[in-house]
Amino acid sequence: MAQQDKETYDSYAKDAFDNPPAGPMGVHRGARSATSRAMPYIVVVVVALLAGLLFWGIYSGEIGKLRMPWSSSQASSSQTASAKKTTTAEAQSSDTATATTTPEATEESSDTASPTESATPEQIVNKDTQIRVINATNVTGYAQSKADVLTNAGYTDVTPSNPTGTVPAQTVVWYQNETDKATAENVAQTLGITNVEQGDGLVTPIVVVLLN
Repeated sequence: MAQQDKETYDSYAKDAFDNPPAGPMGVHRGARSATSRAMPYIVVVVVALLAGLLFWGIYSGEIGKLRMPWSSSQASSSQTASAKKTTTAEAQSSDTATATTTPEATEESSDTASPTESATPEQIVNKDTQIRVINATNVTGYAQSKADVLTNAGYTDVTPSNPTGTVPAQTVVWYQNETDKATAENVAQTLGITNVEQGDGLVTPIVVVLLN
């Protein structure tokens, strides 16, 4: 009789190995997703791009031009504060300069006015000044006649005279000092003389030389 029974899996008694836990065990792992498999390549590409950008920025110098938003705002705040301090300092400096220069300006005005006030008496015509009238013409009594004109004009010390040395080329009124200039000009105007000069070595403050 042929053996009809065939040994199968079910012919053996089941033990612990016939009921393994669900899921992979040991070195056996389940299949990974496409994203997890591609992630390493993505990381490598991103790192390579960043490295390339960094190298380009350093090589071209563009990296030094980059500013963070907060750094720009801080710089603007610092510049605004600095501008306000500068404006305040300039205003204070201007006020100080005004306060400082005002007394000096007053003193300068006073100093400027002083020479004018002191110069005023120097320009006064002094009709008591000693005057000498020299006749360098051939007309007798010509000096006396001009002396009489000055006397009638109010001059009190007028002396006619004849020349004793070199005479000028034209009629002239000489005066010694600047204080005598106004008087000499008045004498010339009284006598109708246009030439008035300051002379050296005069015996009297004013000398009138009459020529033809």
